[in-house]
Amino acid sequence: MSEEAKSKIDELRKKIDSIDCQLVEKLNARAELALEIRALKSDNGLPLYDPGREEEIFQKITSVNNGPLYDDDLRGIYEIILHAMKSLD
Repeated sequence: MSEEAKSKIDELRKKIDSIDCQLVEKLNARAELALEIRALKSDNGLPLYDPGREEEIFQKITSVNNGPLYDDDLRGIYEIILHAMKSLD
């Protein structure tokens, strides 16, 4: 591998690392909001799980998806995210 290619790969990996840090920050911010919603629902006797809202999220994320991720892959990622949000205490 040329030094130029290695340098470019290192540069791109640094950008990926930065995005990963931003994703973690945003996921934790999302989790905090989900916990606030859960508390409000609990305090007001509302069911915690809302399948309609979940489908709304899936529709929203796929409507703004311009790739290169496929909609099905993005939906799979969000299914994992939502599962993690539901398991928070």
